[in-house]
Parts: sequence; C-alpha cells; structure tokens
Amino acid sequence: MSKKMTSKAAARIQSASAKSTGKVSKGSFSSRASSAAAKNGKK
Repeated sequence: MSKKMTSKAAARIQSASAKSTGKVSKGSFSSRASSAAAKNGKK
C-alpha cells in the first residue's frame, strides 16, 4: 500500500525541481505531486 502525498512532501519535491531546472513546468512530476497533495488535503 502506498502512502498519500502530503503538502510537505510535495513542497520538498517542488523545491528540488525548481533548484535543479530553475522552474516547475506544467505537467511535471512536481506539479502532479502538488496537485495530489491538494486533493488529499480536501478529504
């Protein structure tokens, strides 16, 4: 069983992506992680 994405984990992923590429592209893993965290937070 996998764990749900949290906003804290999504922020870490987005930060790492922004540091390495200089931006966070639409449709990237980090943006999908952020979206999943937002959906999980609503429940």
